[in-house]
Amino acid sequence: MIKIVVTFLSIFIFSLNSFAQAPAANEQQELEKQRQKLKREIEETQALLNKNKKTTKENISSLALVNKKLSLQENIIDNINRDINLLNNTIYKSQRDINKMQLLLDTLKQEYAKSMIYSYRNRSNSDFLNFIFSASSFNDAIKRITYLKSYRNYREMQGENILRTQELLRNRIDELSGNKQKKNAVLQIQGKEAGILQNQQEEKNEVVKQLKAQGKELNNQVAAKKKQMQKVSNAITAAIRRAVEEAKRETAAKLAADKKIKEAELKASKNTTATEKAPDIAATKTIIKTPKKEATAPVTHGSVLLNSNADIALNENFIKNKGILPWPVDKGYPLLHYGSNKVGDIVIVSEGISIGCEIGTPVKVIFGGEVTLVNNMDDVQLVVVKHGSYFTAYSNLTGVNLKFGQKVQTGQVIGKVAANLDGIGAMDLMITNEKSDGLNPEQWLRRR
Repeated sequence: MIKIVVTFLSIFIFSLNSFAQAPAANEQQELEKQRQKLKREIEETQALLNKNKKTTKENISSLALVNKKLSLQENIIDNINRDINLLNNTIYKSQRDINKMQLLLDTLKQEYAKSMIYSYRNRSNSDFLNFIFSASSFNDAIKRITYLKSYRNYREMQGENILRTQELLRNRIDELSGNKQKKNAVLQIQGKEAGILQNQQEEKNEVVKQLKAQGKELNNQVAAKKKQMQKVSNAITAAIRRAVEEAKRETAAKLAADKKIKEAELKASKNTTATEKAPDIAATKTIIKTPKKEATAPVTHGSVLLNSNADIALNENFIKNKGILPWPVDKGYPLLHYGSNKVGDIVIVSEGISIGCEIGTPVKVIFGGEVTLVNNMDDVQLVVVKHGSYFTAYSNLTGVNLKFGQKVQTGQVIGKVAANLDGIGAMDLMITNEKSDGLNPEQWLRRR
């Protein structure tokens, strides 16, 4: 029984050594890749911040960039904490395996010592011969010979298991030592990154302080931004109103057409009845019956804008893609979020999101639809695209080459990012419906 248990434990430990470390190593590599990606984003953000400082004074863009750096730095520290937790788990498992291996090694040595003592006491050839020839039958003698061979093989296996277990134990101890060194190195990195986070927090406080010191100038910037947003909002509302009115006219036209068809069918039916009552006239005249047409009543789906099956399908697809829609620019950072944004002591209420990026960055439509507005506004352009009963608006653009009624596809470039009022590249995205209810674009776009 002991032989079976020792053999099973040996197989278990060897298999544990082969597969236990692979998942942890893969996860550590993935964490390192994520950390390097976050660092590259911080470098890109710092480059934009430096460019901003050269171009203009501290402004909303500066605060947004600093906030982005803070967020990325917090993600790095979170990444490091996950790495430390992973190393702690690996160290714990390694120590547990070492304890098991030491226990197994002690058991193997004890069993090997017992077998060696037994072999020494029965080392005489006459003892083995007496053991064989004392068998009660020939078959019993064969079994005893087989037993002796098995026992000899077992002793050899014991010796091999001891050597293999000692080797595995040394390897696991080396791994434990290496992981402890890694943990110490990661802890040092954690302290360094925590210091960077502290510096960035101080940088943010300095930017906020300077923004407050600007006083009237900052108020003027905010007032200009609010005025621009109001112009955009009014233009979008007007575009939606026109789209609704056009849909109502189309619906009325369809109803009028259906009414004419029904009147024509009724008149044809009366003529047929009159002809049947006048057989002489019917005999001399050929009556041509108007073919009956199916009614083409408008499709109703809870919205005046959904007056066709194509519009209904487009609307449903837009809703199904909530949370996974692509961003209008490949790279960017949030200048203003939807709703209230605090800048110093000033609160800016935004009906969409403002995305900072390089001037000239291509802007792409986030979902297919129909262009309902292309408007020039304060040397920049505004584009509104209809998606069933929903609308997406892209403002602060330049180089727009679209026209009213044009069909656009998801990912199609509709213009480029222009400079905002601070002289920084930025574009605004708004999502609304036919009732002009402002929706939070960040809830519709995929997470970055």
